Amino acid sequence: MTVAAEKQPAVDRDVCIEVSNVTLRFGGVTSLADAGLSLRRGEVLAVIGPNGAGKTSLFNCLTGVYRPQEGNVLYRSRGGREVSLLDRKPHQICRLGVARTFQNIRLFAALTAFENVKIGAEIRQRTGPIGAMLGMPWVRRAERVSDEHAHDLLAFVGVQHRSNIIASALAYGEQRRLEIARALATDPEVLLLDEPAAGTNPAEKRDLESLINRINKELGVTVLLIEHDMRLVMSVAMNVVVLNFGRVIASGTPAEVQGDPAVVEAYLGTPADGGDGDAAPR
Repeated sequence: MTVAAEKQPAVDRDVCIEVSNVTLRFGGVTSLADAGLSLRRGEVLAVIGPNGAGKTSLFNCLTGVYRPQEGNVLYRSRGGREVSLLDRKPHQICRLGVARTFQNIRLFAALTAFENVKIGAEIRQRTGPIGAMLGMPWVRRAERVSDEHAHDLLAFVGVQHRSNIIASALAYGEQRRLEIARALATDPEVLLLDEPAAGTNPAEKRDLESLINRINKELGVTVLLIEHDMRLVMSVAMNVVVLNFGRVIASGTPAEVQGDPAVVEAYLGTPADGGDGDAAPR
């Protein structure tokens, strides 16, 4: 082994997504500035921050919607494959094992709940158009397995009784859970949830808390979460990263972040800004 090789840092195989020095600009506006985080396999990691802090911009860099001008986003699959997510299209990143939901729900409104989830499952099918046209046995078998998987996921998120209802006719909380089911249908290793509690009532938030924990523990899916509801964040997150004006200002356990003076200032301002400066986000 050479001296140069000895100085190379060890790769942490437990880290499945590593965001390093990411900077994203829109003209003269900097949305992310030298941002970074490490998402460990099996973790629930929350990204929080005031409105306009750059949270959704970060998700968009991870999922191929935006291409940052600087930095890198490295993904390590369970199989040990390491790839940069930059310059990959969203559907390619999804095939790698990274799925997401959106701050503004994006369902196929005219399709049923079942059909929405089935579309997510089809990203993993390898039947091909020729086999489908000829109705080959393995195609029918794959279709049957896909149907069962979609029904199982609808049951998992609690909307199996609404499987034949078009998505636009579902209650708002049901639409939120349906979007999660569709993302899970792609069989992800990592699930990115962009403000899944937005617009939900307290009972729906409690159900969402339970669902996120089940996704993590029962399905073994690593979760990266953007959320404004601090009670939900503190109840499900193992670690928290705080963004403000596109920069990471704090990271650690929920208890550590909650008491960080920089976080208190970002949310409430200093006394001179009109905040009382003596309470952490809750």
